[in-house]
Amino acid sequence: MKKSYVTRGTCSRAINIDVDDAGIIRSVEFVGGCAGNTAGISKLVVGMKASEVADRLRGTQCGPRGTSCPDQLARALDEMA
Repeated sequence: MKKSYVTRGTCSRAINIDVDDAGIIRSVEFVGGCAGNTAGISKLVVGMKASEVADRLRGTQCGPRGTSCPDQLARALDEMA
């Protein structure tokens, strides 16, 4: 399943995600945001179960924003479940 998720409250503008039928993340691409951080997040989560990634990243904060790129990824994965 592929999804393009429009982020809210972050420097990134969108996240493109591909999760296979077994719930394993096959690819994650952030559009915009802090290039090194979002590339690192993407590499770390490929091959992991989407539900585990969402559980680990949900609620991560970036300063006073009330969200972050990792939190937005968790929200996108929650929508895909």
